[in-house]
Amino acid sequence: MKQSGIKKLISLLLIFHAASACNDDNNERIFPKLEAPGSVLPHVFQKGTEGYSCFRIPAIVMTKSGTLLAFAEGRKNDCSDEGDIDLVLKRSADTGKTWSKLSVVWSDGENTCGNPSPVIDQATGKIHLLMTWNKGEDDIGKINAGTSVDTRRVYLTASSDDGLSWDAPKEITSTVKQSNWGWYATGPCHGIQVAEGPHKNRMIVPCDYIEVGAGRRGNSHIIYSDDAGASWELGGIVPVVPGLNPNESTIAELPGGKLILNMRVGNNNNQRLSSTSTDGGMTWTPPVQEPSLTDPVCQGSLLNATINGTFMLFFSNPASTTRTSMTIKLSMDEGLTWSKKKQVFNGPSAYSDLVLLSDEKVGLFYEAGVGHYNGGIAFKSVAITDIK
Repeated sequence: MKQSGIKKLISLLLIFHAASACNDDNNERIFPKLEAPGSVLPHVFQKGTEGYSCFRIPAIVMTKSGTLLAFAEGRKNDCSDEGDIDLVLKRSADTGKTWSKLSVVWSDGENTCGNPSPVIDQATGKIHLLMTWNKGEDDIGKINAGTSVDTRRVYLTASSDDGLSWDAPKEITSTVKQSNWGWYATGPCHGIQVAEGPHKNRMIVPCDYIEVGAGRRGNSHIIYSDDAGASWELGGIVPVVPGLNPNESTIAELPGGKLILNMRVGNNNNQRLSSTSTDGGMTWTPPVQEPSLTDPVCQGSLLNATINGTFMLFFSNPASTTRTSMTIKLSMDEGLTWSKKKQVFNGPSAYSDLVLLSDEKVGLFYEAGVGHYNGGIAFKSVAITDIK
């Protein structure tokens, strides 16, 4: 190598070393990129990047102005459900083609801030975000055993500028959680605002809980707001079915203001459960099995849409007995049957959320990776005509 080339190489190494030293001074944690580049999977959040070890728990909505808001849990140290976790966000002004830099909606030191469940007020355009919090050292086992330092708490924030800034989190635990409940989850997925019927404009977020000291006995329920998101109340709880413990749930509106809740359940032969409500979510029918919605005991997402006068109900999950095969299914008869489907990714995949992009397309925001489903959270625009 010529002397000039050696000098240039040394100069480049010195620049790299200085940049690394600056990162160390700023306490920026650099994690290895464990997954293939975004060209393989369209990751919005990718494991081991942007100062976080792992990203999980996707939720997505489109604002009144057409901006996509993609929420996730940014897990600082590993992929576990407890510890130092921030609630993070990216925005897209071009229906998911490009995304903003990561912004932090809520961080509380080494504690856990997560379970994003956003809902849009269609009258004002204001974005309401329901969230949960717990001490970083308190895991689900301690919380449900009643031996934790604190408990799981529920919070609300909101944005009036398309997600650019957020109000200080406000605790609403006392109005939405019973005293004998330990673990609690808002969503995780988008909530809805009722469009028809006597409860029009009611905002609803699907939730679940686990009782303290009850052998992990839990159930699905909803919380709601009738005052444009200013306050939230506990709504109806799904009737108990002996031997079944529904948990993470997703909600959609059927024609006429009827509601449907679709639930993950841990001991139901890899089938999901569904329940309906005709009174705005205050009471629910006994849950029924969904044999055509194969599920590996995982979160899923519902989305309702009326396009050119035709009602459509979409559902997404890993359509397998293992966390693989991320699939969108489409029902044309209000969820009675699921006659159409589109496999979006055949590899490892888990949690997801759906958003309507236009009369022609839906968006899927989903956990997926080449070697493991926690490789990142990807976004895919899917033509409705491709779901067949």
